[in-house]
Amino acid sequence: MAKRKTPLSFQVRVIHRYLGYFLSGIMFVYALSGILMVFRNTDFLKKEVITERQLSPNLTPRDLAPIFKKGAKVLHSEGNVLYLKNGNYNKKTGIANIKKMKLPFILDKMEKLHKANTNSPLYFLNIFFGISLLFFVFSAFWMYTPKMPVFKKGMYFAIGGIVLTVILLFI
Repeated sequence: MAKRKTPLSFQVRVIHRYLGYFLSGIMFVYALSGILMVFRNTDFLKKEVITERQLSPNLTPRDLAPIFKKGAKVLHSEGNVLYLKNGNYNKKTGIANIKKMKLPFILDKMEKLHKANTNSPLYFLNIFFGISLLFFVFSAFWMYTPKMPVFKKGMYFAIGGIVLTVILLFI
């Protein structure tokens, strides 16, 4: 009995299906961390963590900038203590209390995964995930033949998604 050749559209559907199942966990994490990142300039779900560091005495506000980062502006001073937006610094003793808002451990790890760059070993996962999403985009067009009504309807939705994205880019 001759072996029948499987159509490309069927093979693409099978890969699309199993890759989708495989990536469902990653997509869940990326979806949650993406939603969290919308609120990254707020204190949503963050808790205050205060650390005490021993610095050199008599540092200037300019010297404190890399340590206190965005909160390095001196608001006021009382005696030897400089009060900054996110902490304080004692010029005499060199002790700094630095206040930082941090996400809970697991949410912080999820956000780091989402923001990984080439300095992180996680960037391979980001590249793999991005390529997989591109495969989903293109394989969706091989799910059905162009003659089928569902394909034509799908094209309207694809065009609608493109138009909406372009509009949102310019708002």
